[in-house]
Amino acid sequence: MQDSDNHLPPGALPADAALFLDFDGTLVELANRPDAVIVDGALSALLQRLREQRAGRVAIISGRSIAQLDDFLGAALDGITLVGSHGAEIRTVGGTIMRPERPASLIEAERAFTDRFGDTPGAVIEVKSLGVAIHYRLAPEIGDAAEAMVADHADRHGLAVQKGKMMSEVRVAGHDKGTAITALMQLPQFAGYNPVFAGDDLTDEAGFLVCSDAGGGGILIGPPRDTAARWRIADVAGFRNWLEEAA
Repeated sequence: MQDSDNHLPPGALPADAALFLDFDGTLVELANRPDAVIVDGALSALLQRLREQRAGRVAIISGRSIAQLDDFLGAALDGITLVGSHGAEIRTVGGTIMRPERPASLIEAERAFTDRFGDTPGAVIEVKSLGVAIHYRLAPEIGDAAEAMVADHADRHGLAVQKGKMMSEVRVAGHDKGTAITALMQLPQFAGYNPVFAGDDLTDEAGFLVCSDAGGGGILIGPPRDTAARWRIADVAGFRNWLEEAA
């Protein structure tokens, strides 16, 4: 791990780079509620320019489900590979989706979390294809209790805990953004290229490590901290500007 405080990425994306992008906090600003993020027309156009410039070597890798990403981005995803649910589901450009079955334990988690926190002002229970998250950005007083409940449910059912910015999630185990990038690098359009992955959260660290080991690197979006990313850009606006130059 290193402090990414003074390491800006190159001014231009290398020709041999494959580009992997987190969504929340990287391409769009974080919102108080997970359904309140704003996707502007400029982002949609930028993604399509990047796809053309990279000859399809662009993927979005998110903790959200593929269905959620489709709702937010729609036609802007044409020709772009998608990874959802922290690496557990992958949709190739051809439309093939690879994902495990949704276990019954996640249905139980949804019910339990809703019963406990569903009436708490500011708390949000986010149901995903392969996970259930408790967001407490607007209800910080429940943070400890929410994290304890998620950890207990994961322990009892063999699921994974995914922590993030003011949220805690229980999800299907055995996948992360690093395993997803490793799998994508076996696909024809990505094989042989150096992976560059941009993300803002602790959930992105596994992806940073894989990219660094493969000869590429990670870009941390946000304030400096210990990270496996080689580079850092201060905020979403700065990263979007850098992408515009790359495209």
